[in-house]
Amino acid sequence: SNSLLLKAEELVRILNALYASFPQIERVTSYARAKTIAKKPIEDLQKIFGAGLNRLHVGLETGDRELLIEIDKGVTPEEAVEAGRKAKQVGFEYSLYVLLGIGGESRWEQHARGTADVLNQIDPHFIRVRTFIPQPNSLLYEAMEEGRFQPASPETILKETRLLLENLDVTSQFLSDHISNLLPLHGKLPEEKFSMISLIDEAVGRLKEDPSLREEMEARRHLLNL
Repeated sequence: SNSLLLKAEELVRILNALYASFPQIERVTSYARAKTIAKKPIEDLQKIFGAGLNRLHVGLETGDRELLIEIDKGVTPEEAVEAGRKAKQVGFEYSLYVLLGIGGESRWEQHARGTADVLNQIDPHFIRVRTFIPQPNSLLYEAMEEGRFQPASPETILKETRLLLENLDVTSQFLSDHISNLLPLHGKLPEEKFSMISLIDEAVGRLKEDPSLREEMEARRHLLNL
């Protein structure tokens, strides 16, 4: 999930073989780590982009410094910003993933604000949100089992998503299109920001009146196979 670890010459060779074998290809995408992009010489990134790697998908998870340390992400907010700006400078389409609920019930606000700050500095082409679900053998799953981490409630996750959107000043596509997410959202920022916020407000209202909606949202928070 981090192919940019390969030397630029090796990636160029692979990309050349790929396009030679499948000339109809319109886009080649790869997952990558922000720290790897930040360390990669700009000349190497230009060679890789020139050979036909068009889009990079990167897990930001959160822009909050404290939470990044707690989940052992191995990257700082500054490195995340450097990587995003560098990739965009070269010409890559840049897609960042955010984990809703990673701050749990108590730190949702700092997560939303810190993440918006990093996203605003990068202005990625795509912001893709996923809902955090603690997985067995992970640090936060162990913290949850020991009572040190309280997973965010559906109301908290919706409030967090709203606050994130409110604080975004970007020209990105915002996508909440995964089975783990409580609400399907898809819109262009800033044009469709307030229509997405209205959908969130509507869902919060329905949560108070519709027990079946709450049951459905609660069930999504306990998925183990994603």
